[in-house]
Amino acid sequence: MHSVDEYSNNVRNMAYARIMDTGKKTSGWKEIIVEARRFSVVPAGCGVDVAMSTSSGSVGALFVPWQVHETRSRTHAAAQEEGKMVSKKPKTESKDQEKGQHVPSKNKKSAEEESPTKSKKLKAEESEPNGKSAVVKEFTEFCKALGEHLSVEEMRKILQANEQDASGPEDAVVSRCEDMMFYGPLEECPVCGSQVEFKGWKYKCTGIYTEWAQCTFSTNNPSRKSGPIEIPDDIKDDYVRKWVKQHEGKKFPKREIDEEGHIFSGMMIALSGRMSRTHGYFKEQIMKHGGKVNNSVLGVTCVVASPGERSQGGSGGFAEALERGTPVVSEDWILDSIEKKKAQPLAAYDIASDVVPEGRGLPLGKLDPSEEAIETIAAEVKLAGKRSVHKDSKLDKDGGSIFEKDGIIYNCAFAVCDIGCEMNQYCIMQLIMVPENRLHLYYKKGPIGHDQMAEERVEDFGSRVNDAIEEFVPFLRWLLEMSSSHGKGKRSLRRRDIGIDVRHGGLALRQMGAAALHCKLDPSVSFLMKQLCGQEIYRYALMEMAQDLPDLPIGMLTDLHLKRAEEMLLEWRQNVESVPESGPAADAFWTEMSNKWFSLFPTTRPYTMRGFEQIADNVASGLETVRDINDASHLIGDVFGSTLDDPLSECYTKLGCSINPVAEDSEDYKMILKYLEKTYEPVKVVDVVYGVSLERIYAVESKAFPPHEKIKNLPNKVLLWCGTRSSNLLRHMHKGFLPAVCHLPVPGYMFGKAIVCSDAAAEAARYGFTAVDRPEGYLVLAVASLGEEITEVTSTPGAEEAEGFEEKKMGVKGVGRKTTDESEHFTWRDGVKVPCGKLVPSMNKNGPLEYNEYAVFDPKQVSICFLVGVKYEEQNMEVVDE
Repeated sequence: MHSVDEYSNNVRNMAYARIMDTGKKTSGWKEIIVEARRFSVVPAGCGVDVAMSTSSGSVGALFVPWQVHETRSRTHAAAQEEGKMVSKKPKTESKDQEKGQHVPSKNKKSAEEESPTKSKKLKAEESEPNGKSAVVKEFTEFCKALGEHLSVEEMRKILQANEQDASGPEDAVVSRCEDMMFYGPLEECPVCGSQVEFKGWKYKCTGIYTEWAQCTFSTNNPSRKSGPIEIPDDIKDDYVRKWVKQHEGKKFPKREIDEEGHIFSGMMIALSGRMSRTHGYFKEQIMKHGGKVNNSVLGVTCVVASPGERSQGGSGGFAEALERGTPVVSEDWILDSIEKKKAQPLAAYDIASDVVPEGRGLPLGKLDPSEEAIETIAAEVKLAGKRSVHKDSKLDKDGGSIFEKDGIIYNCAFAVCDIGCEMNQYCIMQLIMVPENRLHLYYKKGPIGHDQMAEERVEDFGSRVNDAIEEFVPFLRWLLEMSSSHGKGKRSLRRRDIGIDVRHGGLALRQMGAAALHCKLDPSVSFLMKQLCGQEIYRYALMEMAQDLPDLPIGMLTDLHLKRAEEMLLEWRQNVESVPESGPAADAFWTEMSNKWFSLFPTTRPYTMRGFEQIADNVASGLETVRDINDASHLIGDVFGSTLDDPLSECYTKLGCSINPVAEDSEDYKMILKYLEKTYEPVKVVDVVYGVSLERIYAVESKAFPPHEKIKNLPNKVLLWCGTRSSNLLRHMHKGFLPAVCHLPVPGYMFGKAIVCSDAAAEAARYGFTAVDRPEGYLVLAVASLGEEITEVTSTPGAEEAEGFEEKKMGVKGVGRKTTDESEHFTWRDGVKVPCGKLVPSMNKNGPLEYNEYAVFDPKQVSICFLVGVKYEEQNMEVVDE
């Protein structure tokens, strides 16, 4: 999905720099278009779905004027949240003095009048607050003198002469020049080759690793060039030339950096009410780490108070902070910031926003995961598909519909993630037609998971259709160019991708009873269809992945988007082999990969993924789950409105599948029950052990997989367990099993593009187990033909070996550390072997698999036979009478 927008104060590319060269921050679509080179796109509309990057040059050509009259905006709230981006700036001179930097004077003094001397009192209080060394004092005096003798333009020339970055605002140029002349010219970033710069009490790279990721390289001891400082001939200042001459041939000093001493640098903090320790203690800690303490709430960064202040009514400072909208945080903010050596986000320690009218609240990503789940699991889906009017626009209540013209649906949604600069945002833009032909443009952007900080605009264009489209043109043109580059026609793009997110279109909990009452299917089959057509299992699946965002239709993506995600995964798999295990290059690679993925599949909790296990668990498995949920969305459609038309029977018909309950007294039921009991081992979740009980069994036949009549003629047939989320079942029955998306050297993906099953119900239960509070799930029993030749492996196959298995379509058995007792195996009907037996240790004690796994590479050799409904029950818990 896709996205947007103004992210950070860093100037990260030439096109962006052209807008920022005045030192003022622009707003609106200009920034968005420039940064579109980094977006993955899954329009909720426009009939296209793009996940590509473009050069800044091609995007720069898309600039158009953007003027929107804001009728509803939370810009002020956003300004408060972003703090330094929009807060008033102090006078340049005093700000620079605090940082040990000085504004250059236009009136130069001669070298005789201003020779370097040591000051008795340093004004740069925050530069090196504790125990300033002689080098630090000398640097402070040098900065003062340099500012009086050189203009900013002269400093730019000196930087250029020494192959340093001379661009950017004046304060950045002054800081670079001071550092370079005193400590020596910096070498380029070893990761991306860009400029390294002193920021936030650390040397950090200012460049971008790729168009998807800002370079994350940082160090306290950067490499510097040897040799003298070069001064251009047209700079005649005697002081500068004399200073360079005096230090020629000498070794540059090393910059002393005290990270802990600057944790609260630039912050004014107020203390309020009775706290767990004395105010004097917290004041000492704040000042020791670079901050200042103010007795008044006026103008402070935040107010620190004890959580008990709320229950006690709050002190005067607490109440005043609420009135002024000043953040009020707990004492833990100070303690955690010192422990982690970095000022922590204020929002994560907020103790008062929920009591403020229209308070900003906490972003979902800062809540405890269990609290976030409660917030999102039942949240209304605000954007459910390409023809869905966003709920926050309020225009759906006026009968509004997404505007269409010439086969184009004017509805777009984007998201962008850049972990390096802590960016995780989204944007939505729609043209909405309301009755009487009044066209509106709706625009919303903001941090993912923090709706209170989103900015919204609605503009009424009336009958001025062309004017409205002109505002939409930059995005529209870019999307159409991207879609045409894939060789797709406009009609083919639209036909498949129109649908409703199952989180909106599926049955709500309150509708399930009525839907089952009107259903003409067998009651037991109706029970299954009610589960598969309801919103609940899909909401839970996305919630577990922290991707259940109400503003973005993650359950209704286009085929092109999913295809692009798979291509991206395969590209990573190929490139990861050449990435070192650690170091700056590894950090940059994994950051870029994570940025790409979380831009394609937004989450409230993006993080830097590392290693094959996280790729398997979050990328490969996540892609398969989202793909299957999207298939369910298309199949179910929109049954939310009415249950009188028997939507369960309608969905059952579209499924193209025959489902029949298996009687408890039948031989098949008894066989499956025995197979389950013999090959299951309890699942342990934290301190609770869960057993399993059999609830129901369904026999399944579908046109999507080969019928039993064909399977029975194939060699080496085995009845095996397959684990799956309940949210994936509709897709399996509708289209059959699909092979894994790629090879990864971890269980589940170690065989490459194969369908993987097991002879142990315990293995399948790992995938079918849902959660402690939702103990019901389904296991799948399928007949798989392993072919004429079966290859056994005891270790993890390499990529080339897995490709060989796939090319030969051979059956592969991965021997686990536990296996089923072969003496108990038996043959079911038509020569199908059932490896039912007690789980016992195998000879492969050090293998990567705990249980045996079987890989089949041809979907025509696997046929689903049974759905086994199970319930996970606590085994080691007992009721204690009080």
